[in-house]
Amino acid sequence: MYKIGIDIGGTKCAVVLGDINGSEVKFIDTSFFPTIKDNTYKTTLAQIENEMLKLIAKANLKTSVLSSIGISCGGPLDSKKGVILSPPNLPGWNDVHITEHFENKYKIKTVLENDANACALAEWKFGAGKDKNLKNVIFLTFGTGLGAGLILDGKLYSGTNGMAGEIGHIRAEKSGPVGYGKAGSFEGFCSGGGIAQMGKVGETAKDIANAAKNGEKRAVEIYNKSGEELGYALSILIDLLNPEMVIIGSIYAKCEDLLKSKCEEIIKKEALEYSRSVCEIVPAALGDDVGLYAALALE
Repeated sequence: MYKIGIDIGGTKCAVVLGDINGSEVKFIDTSFFPTIKDNTYKTTLAQIENEMLKLIAKANLKTSVLSSIGISCGGPLDSKKGVILSPPNLPGWNDVHITEHFENKYKIKTVLENDANACALAEWKFGAGKDKNLKNVIFLTFGTGLGAGLILDGKLYSGTNGMAGEIGHIRAEKSGPVGYGKAGSFEGFCSGGGIAQMGKVGETAKDIANAAKNGEKRAVEIYNKSGEELGYALSILIDLLNPEMVIIGSIYAKCEDLLKSKCEEIIKKEALEYSRSVCEIVPAALGDDVGLYAALALE
């Protein structure tokens, strides 16, 4: 089953031609390019289409053989109507009816979803949850921000208007690093920007992680704090949604050794025993290619 996946980011975009057979995915070809910041979507959209057509032609295929096009993009967006509303990292992308554009022009079913939800589907279908017959899975981004994608009763749950899963906006402490526009939020403690705020001026989360892995006390304490707050956030999700698996991406996947112990310590104290006993917490499995898998997972 041939599909096109499109991952639209604030910094870069990717287009992938994939062949999907059940839970197996083959990347036939990919293209990456910078997102053009000219306060309009039209230039970048035109390049996305050009790259898509190049990949199809290079593979000696025609658009008529594609089963669908999946588009993963940062929100806010309306996945039901296929409209990109006005993402803060995509200036000029205001009220873009992107699925209608592709369906009218290429006569191919097109699906739009926010990146956290799309990544949840990808990790469930093709990554850490692959072939495990799981029905209730939570995916946490833990990267630039902290958002959750929710698979409940075997289906993606996005809420009334696509805003379900914004665990990062919930207040963890009365004060603290700022994330999701709120000081002391879970995103403030559990994101790259939030971790950097707890460090020295000019440090990144990666700098602090390297220092922590070298045993620097201050850096270890920062990651301990992040791990603790992650534990509190997960305890809420475990008690509220009773998942079988929580999959955590990006920084957690790369720094599990710095975060896991404190996270599990808090969950053991805070979450209901019956709920936590059936929930496995694992790092994401798809790595830096998750955006490509995410776009291909949409249907």
